[in-house]
Formats: sequence, C-alpha cells, structure tokens
Amino acid sequence: MKKIKIAHLYYDLMNLYGENGNVRYLLDRLEKQNIDVSLYFLSIGDKIDFDKYDFYYMGTGSEENKLIVLEDIIKYKKQIKTAILNGKFFLVTGNSLDLFGKRIETYDKGNIEALDIFDYIVKEEDFRIVGEQYYTFPFIDEKIIGFQNRNSAIMEYNHPLFKVISGTGYKPQSLEEGILEKHFYGTYLLGPLLVRNPYFTDYLIKEFCREYDIQYKNNIEDSSYKAYQMYLNNFYNNDKTINN
Repeated sequence: MKKIKIAHLYYDLMNLYGENGNVRYLLDRLEKQNIDVSLYFLSIGDKIDFDKYDFYYMGTGSEENKLIVLEDIIKYKKQIKTAILNGKFFLVTGNSLDLFGKRIETYDKGNIEALDIFDYIVKEEDFRIVGEQYYTFPFIDEKIIGFQNRNSAIMEYNHPLFKVISGTGYKPQSLEEGILEKHFYGTYLLGPLLVRNPYFTDYLIKEFCREYDIQYKNNIEDSSYKAYQMYLNNFYNNDKTINN
C-alpha cells in the first residue's frame, strides 16, 4: 500500500487558532482506515518539494505572518500550480486563502502580488468580519459549521466550496464562500474545521482514497460526531436567521 504523506505548511506561522488540530484529526481518521500515513511539518528554511507529498494543509496566521509566508512561498508558485493540476490535495483555511489569488489589495500597503494560482483578487477591508457560519456543501447532506475572523474579502469567484445559509460568503452580502478547484479546498473558516465537521472530513478522506486507489471502510464514528450534532442543534435553535 502507498505510504501517504501529509505536509503541514508553515505550521509555526499559520497556526493562530490551533489549526494543528486539523492535521492531527486528519491523521487519526486516516490511521483508523488502516492507511500508512506520516505527517511532516514544514516552514521557512525548509525546501518544500510539492511533488513529494499527497495532502497539503495551511491554516490561519496573523496579518504580519501571512505576508512573511507569502515572501517565502511565492518561489514555489509554479510547483504549487502543477501539484494542483496533477490532483494533489490541498486544504487551506482562514487568511492563508488570501495567498492563492492574483493579488492582495491592502488598505495601508498598496497592492501585493500573490501566488496567482486562481483568478481572484483579495481586498483588505478596514473592518473585520467576525462570527459563526452555517453553510451547505453540495456533496454531503450534513451542514458545515464554523467561525470567521477576518478583514479580507474575495471580490468574485466562480467555483465556490460552500453555499451560505447564515453568515458571510466571499464578501458581505455574498451567498457563496470558499474555493473548490480539482482537489483544492479553500475556505475562510478557521480553527478546528475538520474536528467540528466530521462528515466533511469523511468526504475528503473518501475522495482521497478514490484518488489514490485505497479501499475506504465504512465511517468509523467517534465523539466528534456527537459533538457536531449537539453544536448543530444549539446553533439551529439560537440562530434567528435560520428559524425565520
């Protein structure tokens, strides 16, 4: 069986909300499928070979750290684009999503060239978008729950990951959020996204197994499924937008 390699990119700089919990949860779920998997932590100073790993994860950082990472990762832009085109899996959360567009239009530093992987422009606002989010994902019945805290907005994009039920999309008033291109999954949701959404995690693993011709077992449930249902019930009962 193929040995699966997960790369946690810029784990030290882009881990503002404990996003390392996502890769630990993913590792645990893959191991429960009896998949031989290893986790690698990569950051500035490491030579990153985007042909070497199978699943790449990057989380949220401070605005300062985001730009520090951009200065380093931009030298890999051609390799990243090739990796995505070749079907490598990427999960990018929080403001690290800003790095994969054409440019970042800041309100105090001018325009900053980004990776130009996807055809969207990010605009930094002088206000923050903060709050709980409630979305749908077209490939599963279960809803997506999460949290945002950002001052970035994607102007427009035609390949959304989620549909907004309650909360904020690419920008205020938008009903679409995130990026879905081949096996690239990007969202402004931050924190323990995979832990809070075990059914979404199951979907990612099923797709991963299909791509790498690995047999997928039936869902192996743990306490995260019960926690998800409890949170969802509480969120539904307390959100006036949904109830109305």
